[in-house]
Amino acid sequence: MGSSFGNLFRISTFGESHGGGVGVIVDGCPPRLQIDIEKIQQELDRRRPGQSRITTPRKELDQVEILSGILEKKTLGTPIAMLVRNKDQRPRDYGEMKNVFRPSHADGTYQLKYGIQASSGGGRASARETIGRVAAGSIAKQLLEKSHQTQILAWVKRIHDIEAEVNTITVKLEDIESNIVRCPNQDIANLMIKRIEEISLEGDSCGGVIECVVRNPPVGIGMPVFDKLEADLAKALMSLPASKGFEIGSGFDGTFLKGSEHNDPFLPSDGNSLKTSTNNSGGIQGGISNGEPIILRVGFKPTATIRKDQQTINSDGKRIVLAAKGRHDPCVLPRAVPMVEAMVSLVLADHMLRQKGQCSLW
Repeated sequence: MGSSFGNLFRISTFGESHGGGVGVIVDGCPPRLQIDIEKIQQELDRRRPGQSRITTPRKELDQVEILSGILEKKTLGTPIAMLVRNKDQRPRDYGEMKNVFRPSHADGTYQLKYGIQASSGGGRASARETIGRVAAGSIAKQLLEKSHQTQILAWVKRIHDIEAEVNTITVKLEDIESNIVRCPNQDIANLMIKRIEEISLEGDSCGGVIECVVRNPPVGIGMPVFDKLEADLAKALMSLPASKGFEIGSGFDGTFLKGSEHNDPFLPSDGNSLKTSTNNSGGIQGGISNGEPIILRVGFKPTATIRKDQQTINSDGKRIVLAAKGRHDPCVLPRAVPMVEAMVSLVLADHMLRQKGQCSLW
């Protein structure tokens, strides 16, 4: 059912939004890696619901349980299983929507494909599935930090039509975490929060853009042709719930430039990486990381489930009016920040291990 991701560093997530729990199995993590369990929990805390007035009010502590693969805070090289139990699930909130297809949600397509669906909270299509990704991503992030001093940071760049300019070279985690919308520009963050609250009061939702930077990425990872690093990053990030667009480096803005304006001139270097005076490539050239910071952006649509009445159909194809219930984020972006970091970490960790297995002997 497409619940696994990666090649050497491979994850498989499981569970539904309103089932007993959700989790992940991580296979291929190298042995003897020192793991900080608290960092895994911290990442889950950044993702969990009910953390602020602009997120879903569902109350979940999202406490991670390590079931296998780690002994005395060191990886064994065997599959790592992690579980988070659902404590505040309310299937009854979805009783009236059991046979109703919510507009722009996965209900209709899941029913067409499988002939059955988890009617409570979206099942596997729910963002609650990403708990497993975030937990696994924390392990990948720790692996990259220890092996290459890699730092991966994401933040909210735009909410609706309110956009922040952020210096990708100097931005810090504490700046991002200084407010509930996770925008490192405090003045713009205040405007974003106000906009989310205004739209939420209308019973509506909004989307936006998350930006991410990878500092000190492993050099030379990524494969030519079909397994280009940016191609795998695009697949990873476009697999997140509500994601609708991906760009790297100059992205679509680069289409307005001439080649002489867009090319990144090389600077003298030590030969172990490539230095460029500009970074329109976003740290990747020919599908391979060049050592410059990897900079990317992901667009997220407005949350599909809203409180306003909407015209839709039921499973019999009959037209009805839907007044959705349940607890939903008016804007997914603040909680999607750790999800973006997780998926980027998983791709980089996988490609790093693949590079270890095929680098030149000479």
